[in-house]
Amino acid sequence: MSRCPPVIFVHGFIGTLDVSAFEAAYAAPDLLGYGGHRSVPFDQISLPAQVEHIRAFIDAHIGATVVDLVGHSVGGAIAMLFAHAYPERVRRIVNVEGNFTLDDAFWSASVGRMTPGEADVMLESFRADPLRWLRGAIADATPDMEEVATRWLKHQPASTLRAMGRSVVEVTGSADYLAALNQVFQSRPVYLLSGERSRDGWNVPDWALRQCAGHEKLDRCGHLMMIESPRAFSASIQRFLSHPCTP
Repeated sequence: MSRCPPVIFVHGFIGTLDVSAFEAAYAAPDLLGYGGHRSVPFDQISLPAQVEHIRAFIDAHIGATVVDLVGHSVGGAIAMLFAHAYPERVRRIVNVEGNFTLDDAFWSASVGRMTPGEADVMLESFRADPLRWLRGAIADATPDMEEVATRWLKHQPASTLRAMGRSVVEVTGSADYLAALNQVFQSRPVYLLSGERSRDGWNVPDWALRQCAGHEKLDRCGHLMMIESPRAFSASIQRFLSHPCTP
């Protein structure tokens, strides 16, 4: 009987990565600076450090095995960097509006430039009205989504966002970054998933579209598609990863 490898979901800049109705073995670990790791110091948080953190998580909880990676937003960049650093540990990648260029980092970059006080004020203002924050990405966000937004906004301190914002600029602005991503596309199947409303703002290079193993746009969704349409999000991921499975 064929068997698919476990799936590791890598969350984005704010919050975690909620997965609904996903019919496969998976884990969605907190990155450094988030959730159970929120006390990690500012100077120890970077995209390369997150890659090593994911590797250590897989080794400790799953073993030295091959996995599939699903990365959202900044998590998409981390997933691609992981596949570049450890290609033998990855079967497939689903890149969910992950960072390709500095144009994809316009908000995280602005947070990275903030002072500690400015970042604290920004995050507290979001926490004071979670639904208003969510409506920046989901115009018709409903009250039942407020619990998710509240939980996401509490999931990390502002210092984590500043550290991540700075690292996103440093890493994705490097001349070597796109070359590394290109190598991943050439060595492993990479699938691209976007929201219908947010796709035009995702700066995917033409070569990535040509080389990707498949791409989908989720109807009537934006960047936070896993909140907006969780079942459709999970179904799309499962389509990408299910055929054919390796023995």
